[in-house]
Amino acid sequence: MTAGWSWYVIALVVLNIGGCVWLLWWTGKRRPGDPAPTDTSHVWDGDLTEYNKPMPRWWINLFYLTVVFGVGYLIYYPGLGAFAGTSKWTSAKEHDADKAAEDRKLAKTFSPYAGQPIDTLARDPKALALGRSIFSHTCATCHGSSARGAVGYPNLSDKIWHWGGSPERVLETVLDGREGVMPPWGTVLTGMGGEHAVDHVAAYVDTLSASGKSRQNDYMVARGKPLYEGLCVACHGPAGKGNPQLGAPDLTDDYWLYGNSNESIYKTISEGRHGAMPAHRALLGETRARLAAAYVWSISNSLGVEKQ
Repeated sequence: MTAGWSWYVIALVVLNIGGCVWLLWWTGKRRPGDPAPTDTSHVWDGDLTEYNKPMPRWWINLFYLTVVFGVGYLIYYPGLGAFAGTSKWTSAKEHDADKAAEDRKLAKTFSPYAGQPIDTLARDPKALALGRSIFSHTCATCHGSSARGAVGYPNLSDKIWHWGGSPERVLETVLDGREGVMPPWGTVLTGMGGEHAVDHVAAYVDTLSASGKSRQNDYMVARGKPLYEGLCVACHGPAGKGNPQLGAPDLTDDYWLYGNSNESIYKTISEGRHGAMPAHRALLGETRARLAAAYVWSISNSLGVEKQ
């Protein structure tokens, strides 16, 4: 707050307090020339008379005490512009103190699970209950409450893991995140095999999938195979089995992160994809991330919880 605004606030507060005191003083006494308390000429129903009396002294004194309390409050707590108050209280300090107290409670709750292996936690009902709660508050936004994912967000309830499904790899994913990049190969493939090269590769990739069409003798498949072998094998391998070290998906299963329509496959090859899993180490801390990872791993391996 600038000095100008600070003085503006101080003046506004002082004027308001002074105005309240003046109003109490002005209305709390009788003056020469005022009508008598019974001489207002306001009478209703023959016997109801309006009086003209000042407010009771005890009532006025309570208001004065309130003003004194307000002045003391403004001296002790910040309220006069940039003046910090004699207590030096700030909402940030109170927030930090409250957060520290709650963090101590959380640390006590999670301490029994610190450093435990993921597969061990996955068999502990209490650990799984905590992991499920952490998942619901942190991970369900992208992966859904049932962990089945959506287009572009992996299904965590099956046994397909693009980055590896071992307990250690799952924990690594939660702690440090992942960034999967499928480069846009449209221009490169066009230079290698003509304007329909992307269609040819898409047709060949479609035949690799367990849910793909059987088109082994198709002309487009025949043209797409050498293009795949000349470009795509670097990540997905000769047989299309993928590479968990790179996050390159297995093209021979029936799971497609971005869908298996002809249009989706074409877009993936031509324009590429960029998926990012945020790192949660700083957000959750290692123990809570470990519990969330244990819950996710337990779903995939049908341990301790019922698949939804």
